[in-house]
Amino acid sequence: MDDHTTEPEFEHLLRSVDLRVTRPRLAVLRAVRRHPHADTGSVLAAVRAEEPTVSHQAVYDVLGALSDSGLVRRIQPAGSVARYELRVGDNHHHVVCRSCGVVADVDCAVGHRPCLDASETHGFAIDEAEVTYWGLCPACSTAPATSTATEN
Repeated sequence: MDDHTTEPEFEHLLRSVDLRVTRPRLAVLRAVRRHPHADTGSVLAAVRAEEPTVSHQAVYDVLGALSDSGLVRRIQPAGSVARYELRVGDNHHHVVCRSCGVVADVDCAVGHRPCLDASETHGFAIDEAEVTYWGLCPACSTAPATSTATEN
């Protein structure tokens, strides 16, 4: 699934994982498509803009069901709230701005799953590696530094 998935494709995808097609589920999928890496509050606001009667709990439940089914990917960079995206199944990674928290996709480090070879597997059959790169986004890296010192 990607940013160009159409409404009929959303309906087909929901049915393919044995989820009923409902207005809240479609609204959440549209919201995540329009706002990749959105947190729950942002998804809720986007859903309520088009479906005002959808409850906070319904959005949480839908995000959980979509994540559990693999239709939506839930990411949670350290120190950040959970965020959601439609880009699933390709083992891509993320870059996070330390200042403003913006998140962007980064393609796989090597190109084949799991992208990185662990130095020690401890007996695990590793099939995925999740990497988060940290730094400053272009806007934050060019913003003038703000002084936190108080003048007397």
